[in-house]
Amino acid sequence: MAAPSRRLQTKPVITCLKTFLISYSLIFWFTGVILLAVGVWGKVSLESYLSLASDKSTNAPYVLIGTGATIVIFGLFGCFATCRGSPWMLKLYAMFLALVFLAELVAGISGFLFRHEIKNILDISYRNAVQNYNGTESQSAAVDTIQRTLHCCGVKNYTDWFETAYFRQSGIPPSCCKDNTNCTPETLKNREMAGTEVYQTGCFSLVSTVMEGNLGIIAGISFGIAFFQLIGIFLACCLSRYITNNQYEMV
Repeated sequence: MAAPSRRLQTKPVITCLKTFLISYSLIFWFTGVILLAVGVWGKVSLESYLSLASDKSTNAPYVLIGTGATIVIFGLFGCFATCRGSPWMLKLYAMFLALVFLAELVAGISGFLFRHEIKNILDISYRNAVQNYNGTESQSAAVDTIQRTLHCCGVKNYTDWFETAYFRQSGIPPSCCKDNTNCTPETLKNREMAGTEVYQTGCFSLVSTVMEGNLGIIAGISFGIAFFQLIGIFLACCLSRYITNNQYEMV
């Protein structure tokens, strides 16, 4: 048992560490809420772009939502462990923060290193989606959403549709129309007339710009949160060690 004078000196230090760690845990909890929000936003706003890469919807937004929910839970656990003053809980909290740090660091570096490959995959996927467009499948719906949202048509321009099987049957998709009231089926099947009624800008350059801009925001948030974990790891380890070394019991 520590001497009374030593315990009087120890208590302010532990109180200070507890205050900092609880504050950190609350901020950490808030970052989990942010990741949840980004995941929901990505699901709503970027699903059309991300789904082009596969026949099925991407799981990326769900990963963010799951990660955010986990961080929210462990943020609350960190607050509880700090108030309880349990060394093993604090060590467990520090281990979780270390795992989050490594996972986010690896994910951020991988996304940065393979950003050009991702862009090339998106290019190929979008071209395939246009070539295989039938107006009913999920990738076709994604193409329609992109064309309506970004006010574009085709890959490089609207003439890309002339080489598709869909054009030979139905013409250019109505999602390319600047004004639906002027886009009759006959107009969309006529190459010259359609050129005056559909968007002139190709979609791929616009999709790339949107994706790079939004992925940059997500990467920045991920890197910021990743390095923020180091503070929590340091505080949790210090508090756990201080409590253990001084045999200090929290009431």
